[in-house]
Amino acid sequence: MAEQQLGVLKALDLAKTQLYHFTAIVIAGMGFFTDAYDLFCVSLVTKLLGRLYYFDPLSEKPGSLPPHVAAAVNGVALCGTLAGQLFFGWLGDKLGRKKVYGITLIMMILCSVASGLSFGDKAKGVMATLCFFRFWLGFGIGGDYPLSATIMSEYANKKTRGAFIAAVFAMQGVGILAGGFVALAVSSIFDKNFPAPSYAVDRALSTPPQADYIWRIIVMFGALPAALTYYWRMKMPETARYTALVAKNIKQATQDMSKVLQVDLEMEERAEDIIKDPRLNYCLFSKEFAKRHGLPLLGCTSTWFLLDIAFYSQNLFQKDIFSAIGWIPKAETMNGINEIYMIARAQTLIAFCSTVPGYWFTVAFIEIMGRFAIQLMGFFMMTVFMFAIAFPYDHWIKPDNRIGFLVMYSLTFFFANFGPNATTFIVPAEIFPARLRSTCHGISAATGKAGAIVGAFGFLYAAQPQDKTKTDAGYPPGIGVKNSLILLGVINFIGMLFTFLIPEPKGKSLEELSGESEVRQSLGSHNVIFSTSSC
Repeated sequence: MAEQQLGVLKALDLAKTQLYHFTAIVIAGMGFFTDAYDLFCVSLVTKLLGRLYYFDPLSEKPGSLPPHVAAAVNGVALCGTLAGQLFFGWLGDKLGRKKVYGITLIMMILCSVASGLSFGDKAKGVMATLCFFRFWLGFGIGGDYPLSATIMSEYANKKTRGAFIAAVFAMQGVGILAGGFVALAVSSIFDKNFPAPSYAVDRALSTPPQADYIWRIIVMFGALPAALTYYWRMKMPETARYTALVAKNIKQATQDMSKVLQVDLEMEERAEDIIKDPRLNYCLFSKEFAKRHGLPLLGCTSTWFLLDIAFYSQNLFQKDIFSAIGWIPKAETMNGINEIYMIARAQTLIAFCSTVPGYWFTVAFIEIMGRFAIQLMGFFMMTVFMFAIAFPYDHWIKPDNRIGFLVMYSLTFFFANFGPNATTFIVPAEIFPARLRSTCHGISAATGKAGAIVGAFGFLYAAQPQDKTKTDAGYPPGIGVKNSLILLGVINFIGMLFTFLIPEPKGKSLEELSGESEVRQSLGSHNVIFSTSSC
């Protein structure tokens, strides 16, 4: 069956890599920088929040967030993100990518600032307002997932599309790294100006009142990069694929891309003769969609769900794992500011050595190896290294073996990012029809965030020691870090199996992948485009 494609879309697919590609990467990527910074910076400040607002002078250990509060602080932004991915993913197909893109950025800026301005000085008031604004921050962040991926995929050329979408996603690693650097800088400045004894020496003075500014500055900083890109985000034209295939304004799409590509594009004859083909006018909830895209959507959702259980468990609770192996000193031997510095130092080192390189390895190799191979390899290697850490866990926690543990632990992050953490973001932006692309990406991403919520809430309890005398205050006994890591290894293995449901998009046009370029044989070689209007 012949493949027909609009001239303007073919021009995009065949365009050489040029300035507008890199501009789109930076504009979309800075949104992801902010997304990652805002989602992961909370893991840097939860210990400090416990010391500040749940201090008990009679306790031998510094204050810590009660289980329900810790779960809320860690998980509420993820809940907002899940809702935002579904809502803005759907809205991006209804109103257009560009219109919705600005709304999500404004929400991220306002709620980042508001998160650090939580009202009052009492625990309930501060935690309630922090959680409220972090939910809506997550809601805005959720919209950025389907929109950034869809915009980049629809702007990119066929040859390097995967690398460009991966480059946008790689800014997540830079955002995680930036969160660590900001926490290190802020805690160092405060430690120098407001020295305090350790908790063991003086419980009351171990966390100076000025430390309350530290967590606020850290969470508010995320608004800055988002604000800097707002103007440029609003200057981007609507993607040609949305304008032509969804809004059906082929003339406007041709004009927009003529300016972007800086070439004269002409609209071919009969391009405006929209022919309604019943095979392509199917809805999301239809037998035809299930037949064409059901298994790939199942593959995208299931692999993202399973990946995020493991990925967010590791990311949000690195500090607990580092404490368990003794890489971070016991809390009572530090003051509140020292503790945030040590946590930030450990997480920044992991991000710098494994997380960030993994993202950019994906950028470098995705058009060589393909999405399927990278995802399969990533899940397999994560399984291997997780089991290699978990089964001889008692060996790794000995002081002489901590470096080996960190190397193995870092490799799981490296292969998460040079693997499924990147590819689960890329593939849903490539394989679905234009009128449903943002929606399907939002569904896939939201399913992933459901996995993140399972990981964030579940690992919080599961990683507690089996001995009830050694659990954190307020927590029931869990299955321990070792068994939790074994469980995560099993989850990674299952993710590897579901990868076989995902097609390989490398080297194919978006219309070829989604079936929008299918033409009835009876139409011959006429220049036509099928209607892709929504039901």
